[in-house]
Amino acid sequence: MVVTERRLDQVLPGHSGRGEESVSKQSAVSAPRSSASNRGMRIGILIVAYNAVTTLAGVLRRIPDDVWENVEEVVVFDDASPDDTYELALGYKTSTGLERLHVIKNAQNLGYGGNQKLGYHYFIDKGFDVVVLLHGDGQYAPEILADMYEPIVSGRADAVFGSRMMNVYGGALRGGMPLYKYVGNKILTRFENAFLDMNLTEFHSGYRAYNLHALRKINMDRMTDNFHFDTQIIVKLHHQGFRIFEVPIPTYYGNEICHVNGTKYALDVVKSVIRYKRTVNSMSNYPEYQEYHRHYPVKESSLSSHRLVQQLVGTGQDILDIGCGEGEFASRLVQDGNRVTGIDMLPSSRVVGSLDRYVQADVDQGLGPARGLLNGLTFDRILLQDVLEHLRDPSQLLRDCQDLLKPEGQLIVSVPNVANITTRLSLLLGRWDYTERGILDRTHLHFYTRRTARALLEESGYEIVRDRATVIPVELALAMSPKSPAVKLLSRMAAVATALLPKVFGYQWLLVARPDTRTARSASFVRNGSTLHGPIADRVAHRP
Repeated sequence: MVVTERRLDQVLPGHSGRGEESVSKQSAVSAPRSSASNRGMRIGILIVAYNAVTTLAGVLRRIPDDVWENVEEVVVFDDASPDDTYELALGYKTSTGLERLHVIKNAQNLGYGGNQKLGYHYFIDKGFDVVVLLHGDGQYAPEILADMYEPIVSGRADAVFGSRMMNVYGGALRGGMPLYKYVGNKILTRFENAFLDMNLTEFHSGYRAYNLHALRKINMDRMTDNFHFDTQIIVKLHHQGFRIFEVPIPTYYGNEICHVNGTKYALDVVKSVIRYKRTVNSMSNYPEYQEYHRHYPVKESSLSSHRLVQQLVGTGQDILDIGCGEGEFASRLVQDGNRVTGIDMLPSSRVVGSLDRYVQADVDQGLGPARGLLNGLTFDRILLQDVLEHLRDPSQLLRDCQDLLKPEGQLIVSVPNVANITTRLSLLLGRWDYTERGILDRTHLHFYTRRTARALLEESGYEIVRDRATVIPVELALAMSPKSPAVKLLSRMAAVATALLPKVFGYQWLLVARPDTRTARSASFVRNGSTLHGPIADRVAHRP
């Protein structure tokens, strides 16, 4: 950032003593100051206010002249305050003649998040480029508004967050932040950084600027109206890959009334982050993050079924991935040098474009019409990963797959292990609770142990080449990164337990099979109209 150096008492002229002016006690610290130029962009300032009759006029007075000259509108959204906030704002506009100041009073209280949503839509609908969020209680310094929007107008950021933890203005504690809030802020920020794989110095400042072209792409409809709206919008910006920039801001705590219940806020923040992680991992589908729910996410652990299947497939193979979902795993096989055809019920628009071909079909009753769409192709590997348990007649699909395998081709199947320790313990406690995904996924129609999974394939005309149990995906269960040291440790422990007692600790059964030639010969008699019964048929069918 190109900055000039100013002392804080130059940035906040004429302020001293208590109240909103007490910020200037940090005046010995030099502070960065960026140009206020809008560089041709339409900038709006959104002031959210609730019971701010004693502070709002001071906030408006402290907006620098060069900012007033470069922003198109400053809009106060009074969230149905029972005091005279709205009347005071109108009076200030009348007495100053500021044409760029607009005042809106909500008919009913929308909450902190709801008021923000209304304000953002206001500026989006009017075609603005940038909005800066400022609070009407004076907690954030209007004198550095230009520092907030400069990284956006200069093209370096999509969102800018003010941070009280960057120590440029002397630090949060010197600015009057209570110790318990400082400690809570640090703990929550560390938690959020760890779970979201981010590196912000602070998640909980309400001083923010947004590129409205980016904000248009954030679905705010189902986001909370409460105070943890600020956390949810960070989560969404980060998930969608927008550039986030932090700038230092001074800390001020005065006599304003705090409307935030700290304990409830902290719990809401933690809950919101966990709900996001569970949604992107397809363990649940919470409405505020539902656009990020993945039909079939890839399990990243080195001992997961996906990693094992990737090793089994190898490179240079013709692959048929039945139940490929959005094609996330199939795209990895393509990167390995394989040629992949996918089949699923999803519209083709939701499937990644790296597949060689995609067939939209319902395989509940076998391949059916999909067989004709494959144009006589045969494959080295056919994948049925977490598919059979969802079908009413899995044996039909298994029989259909035989005709699509090359002579040396193999079928690779994974099914959940219903005898896993988690379901055993649940049954011991008298519980059988369906979930959004996992072993007791509510869409499962069949449940398998190692023995019953093997029996299904053998009865459908296959010879089992190998089978093995996979390890519980700890990273999905805890909604944490697989790179986390804690996750790595727990995964190793789970791997040891699975190796010792696979039927108890195995998460899935992974089976590799090929058509049983003896069964195939027996079936040929039926197809040719020469159906045999009894011992003679058995001897013919088992003839080498």
